[in-house]
Amino acid sequence: MAEPETATLAVASLPSSDELERAASFTREPFLLEGEDPAVALASGTPRRAALDWALSELADGREVPSTKWRRRWSLLLGLDRLLSQDEPALVDGTVLSAHQVDALSGTLTALFAESQRALNGNGNAGRANGAGAEEPLLLASAAIPGEEDLPEELVEDEPEDEPLDWSDPSREDDAEVAEAPEDPNAAKRFWFEHATGAGKTVAALGFVEASRTGGILILTHRRNLVDQFHGELRDRGYAKRIAPALLGNKDNAAGPVTVETYQWFVRNAGKISDAYTIVICDEAHTALG
Repeated sequence: MAEPETATLAVASLPSSDELERAASFTREPFLLEGEDPAVALASGTPRRAALDWALSELADGREVPSTKWRRRWSLLLGLDRLLSQDEPALVDGTVLSAHQVDALSGTLTALFAESQRALNGNGNAGRANGAGAEEPLLLASAAIPGEEDLPEELVEDEPEDEPLDWSDPSREDDAEVAEAPEDPNAAKRFWFEHATGAGKTVAALGFVEASRTGGILILTHRRNLVDQFHGELRDRGYAKRIAPALLGNKDNAAGPVTVETYQWFVRNAGKISDAYTIVICDEAHTALG
């Protein structure tokens, strides 16, 4: 279906209450939070207004669920905005997030807002026209530990010359060949969160589950017993219905499916994983950099 022209998204008047209700039901996210002034929260040129106009456009196209392009751009942003607007951000079972966990979520939201605002053009749309559906490169945050890029040069640790590997790759011949490999185009889309032991990294991960009601979440971990542990946490925290088997190929699910698998599974299925997953969470990423 053809994408609408830019002008159709730049609506000057505020949306009606009926439009807000239909869009909220369609996307499973409120576009107006408690106590907000519609003229400010839904002003033309704001990310939330752009998400709303895009959703209304998809409804007009006859879609029954948001497209994967809408989910990738807006699901997490709107969900984090909703979650962090609470006086005490909490999971569905009432678990209140700690300051450390909130920091991880709010840092992501700040970067998503900044990128979305940058992507908005002068007419206040999110670029759904003019090839809008096309994914723009996201320059969200450093892939390093947050704050490390701000340290004085003399305090930044040098990277080891030979990074230890936790897997065996017989096809790797020499370092020169690896150095010539193309740069990872998705490196700028990663966030690295460092949680001390006992700081509640699993609950922080579930904060992203709570925030993403339509975008799928793929959680990767090392061993099958850790997959079972994540499943147990999802059930205990009230997200049992979100647990979904792996989606491959053209399979889709717009109900925020959460799949937990191992890194080995991910490698075996590279290139076949469904676009329904809009977030990938890598558990213990520092031991699985390969």
